[in-house]
Amino acid sequence: MGWLWTIIVGGILGWLAGVIVSKDVPFGIIGNILAGIIGASIGNALGLDIGPTLGGMSIIGTLLGAIILILVVSFIFGLLKGNKKA
Repeated sequence: MGWLWTIIVGGILGWLAGVIVSKDVPFGIIGNILAGIIGASIGNALGLDIGPTLGGMSIIGTLLGAIILILVVSFIFGLLKGNKKA
């Protein structure tokens, strides 16, 4: 049952991070879930394990990690999109 909470919380926090930075997460709901779960890993790696915990993830740390991930991915996709020739 813990993995289900992780998916739900990861999806919600990934979506919220996309709303905060005004960027669409690629791949829709799957992208939101991945952004939340990977964001939790990034937040933990940076020592941002702060705030209340839900689904095994620190809410604030996961949100900050997901925001960082979305900004980096958006930057990389922007570079790749800008280098394409018509």
